Amino acid sequence: MREAEGQRWLEQAKEDLRWAQLLAREGGYHLACFLAQQVAEKGLMAFLYAQGEEIVTGHSIERLSTAAARYLPEFRARAEHWAILDGYYVPTRYPNSLPASIPARVYNREAAERAVELAAEVVSFVEEHLAEG
Repeated sequence: MREAEGQRWLEQAKEDLRWAQLLAREGGYHLACFLAQQVAEKGLMAFLYAQGEEIVTGHSIERLSTAAARYLPEFRARAEHWAILDGYYVPTRYPNSLPASIPARVYNREAAERAVELAAEVVSFVEEHLAEG
């Protein structure tokens, strides 16, 4: 059962990743950045659910990666690398989080592509380790 729940979350993360990639290509850069954060969050939650966690809360990639490291220490080294995605949770959506601008004008292709790459890394890493378990 726990493995099935992890797979459900991973499946949604992969579907969201597909849309984040499309947004990064088509110019929805701020949305691609936000969705990349969501993809990584769901991927890490997938891993935690697959370990038997019953309730996984929070949005921080760094915190979720640290929690996953309790089961697989390799997550600890990646936490710092992936944590940049935490910066895309709020400011990509709300004008009041950016001085004198809006998310649609601030985020660019480079930021979106990098965010999506990081999200894809999370999904790939989780998928690899769920397959091993």
